[in-house]
Amino acid sequence: MSEKSLKYILEGALLAAGRPLSIDQMLALFLDSEQPGRDDIRVALDELIEDYKDRSIELKQVASGYRVQVKEDYSEWVSRLWSERPSRYSRALLETLSLMAYRQPITRGEIEDIRGVSVSSSIVKTLQEREWIKVVGYRDVPGKPAMYATTKIFLDYFGLKSLDDLPTLAELRDIDSINAELDFEIPAVPAAENNQENEQTTEETNNELTQEVTPEKMDINGEDDVPAEAEA
Repeated sequence: MSEKSLKYILEGALLAAGRPLSIDQMLALFLDSEQPGRDDIRVALDELIEDYKDRSIELKQVASGYRVQVKEDYSEWVSRLWSERPSRYSRALLETLSLMAYRQPITRGEIEDIRGVSVSSSIVKTLQEREWIKVVGYRDVPGKPAMYATTKIFLDYFGLKSLDDLPTLAELRDIDSINAELDFEIPAVPAAENNQENEQTTEETNNELTQEVTPEKMDINGEDDVPAEAEA
């Protein structure tokens, strides 16, 4: 099989799949008698990346493998193909997800200690339904609280290959700036709840993210001291 044929086969598979494909999944496309080597696959993928440099699409490596996607510069127009508006998330959900990403594995109680307010059960349920987080173990303290960590699906959704691709804390800006950039909507809440959220989290959360989550304390990959995975 020629290099050109291999490249086009992989391109067709990536376009048809509509999801990331790992190298093992690409190898499974071929019979044993014609199966290329892993290095051949990688060379073909590199050629596709080069081919797409001046086009509206790109080949992106994420946690689950490689996928063909529209470049961000053209998303404004392509998104109009769908009448349904993208999901919007509250400030509380974004703060909770951020803490899970940077402090994982982390318990619900630890998140509440940092944010200064309770974590709604609906927030945890939403994150689990989207498969952005999962239970990876239980803290060895009274009550055995569940410890949460992010998943490959979380990385795929945000276009990340690994947790190392997350912005450093020094690069992070406040949640309001992120909301504005991503066009997230902060739903209206009752006055009492709004006062509690705004007064306690606006200042405290940003302070905690800079003061509590220091590079020295943070295990960015969540690999150290993680108990064996347990089912939620």
